[in-house]
Amino acid sequence: MPVCPVSRIAMIAAYDRRRAIGKNGRIPWRIPGEQQRFRSLTLGQTVIFGRRTYEEIGVPLPGRENFIVSRTRQFTGAHLRTFPTLADAVAAAETEQVFLGGGAGIYAEGMALAETLYLTEIAGDFHGDTFFPPLPAGQFARTAEERHGGGIPYVYVTYRRKW
Repeated sequence: MPVCPVSRIAMIAAYDRRRAIGKNGRIPWRIPGEQQRFRSLTLGQTVIFGRRTYEEIGVPLPGRENFIVSRTRQFTGAHLRTFPTLADAVAAAETEQVFLGGGAGIYAEGMALAETLYLTEIAGDFHGDTFFPPLPAGQFARTAEERHGGGIPYVYVTYRRKW
């Protein structure tokens, strides 16, 4: 099977001031706007999760191809497939875009593959224990920003890889 071109690969994540993405195996906030952004960007596409992230979600996300990277557990069902490595999952994707949706291991490994980063930067500090990796110095340019207020202020940020 052909390898998925890097331009098709995007990361989508939300993190707090310290780049925390999780606490005790869960997402430590509930921001409906951020969830809506995730849904609208990924609908009809492939989303790749690590095993623990998928186990937190618990069900395949509707309207998407759900790929799980796991060496220890097999997941099967409609629009749900398991792969032993991120490379295998990316190579099998047939949709226009491939979104890396977490967790920390998928983000760390996928940073070298992603062309676009759709990030939500949350103003709070949730004292998480799982973190989004730092962006590699000089490799991405911030291309869009949209600020939101309310209970917990946040910013949608889009980064594109510099070539």
